[in-house]
Parts: sequence; structure tokens; C-alpha cells
Amino acid sequence: MLHGETVHSMLPQDLPWWMPDHFVFFGVLYAVLLVIGSGLGVVFLKSLSETLAEKRKNQ
Repeated sequence: MLHGETVHSMLPQDLPWWMPDHFVFFGVLYAVLLVIGSGLGVVFLKSLSETLAEKRKNQ
């Protein structure tokens, strides 16, 4: 990738990590997506476990 060329893909292997502005932007983007995804996963698993516990309690 040449300096000043636009990024055509969001995949990590296609990003020019040697450019500090891309490194900071996409590093923060992927960190935020990881936190949001982890939070959604925890909420989903907790609600699933509570649903199963309530189902067992009512039987």
C-alpha cells in the first residue's frame, strides 16, 4: 500500500500497520468492538443460565 492510498478492507491483514494513524484508529476500533462483543456474550450467557435455572425451579 502506498502512502496516502485509502484502505479498501477492514481485515487486520490488509491494514497498513506501519502508519501510526491507522494503527491508533483501528487498534481502538477493534478494542471497542471486543469490549462490546464480550459484554453482549456475558449478557447472553447469563440470561440463558437464569432461564434454565428458572425452568428447573418450576418443574
